[in-house]
Amino acid sequence: QVQLVESGGGLVQPGGSLKLSCEPSGDISSILLMGWYRRAQGKQRELVATVASSGVTSYADSAKGRFTISRDNAKNTLTLQMNSLKPEDTAVYYCYALSWPQTNYWGQGTQVTVSS
Repeated sequence: QVQLVESGGGLVQPGGSLKLSCEPSGDISSILLMGWYRRAQGKQRELVATVASSGVTSYADSAKGRFTISRDNAKNTLTLQMNSLKPEDTAVYYCYALSWPQTNYWGQGTQVTVSS
């Protein structure tokens, strides 16, 4: 079992920055990949970015060049640095973990609102 707790959401003006954090606990050694998804109101959940245990990262086109995902293995913390935020980035952001052999885990979500 893996538990995920997000933090760092909030209200920011367009063009601003926010940093989301996710702290996993439980069977951390079983985690193969971690990432961030988001769900905007009235829309389906979509992938934002992922980072594998190897360190390889992947981004949605909407996040490329603006967001940076990283994982601090020493602190067991996943972060998402979001810069140049746009109103369309407004959503609930969810931390995600894929653990061996193939179990998905989700955090409770944190609200990000980009508005002037």
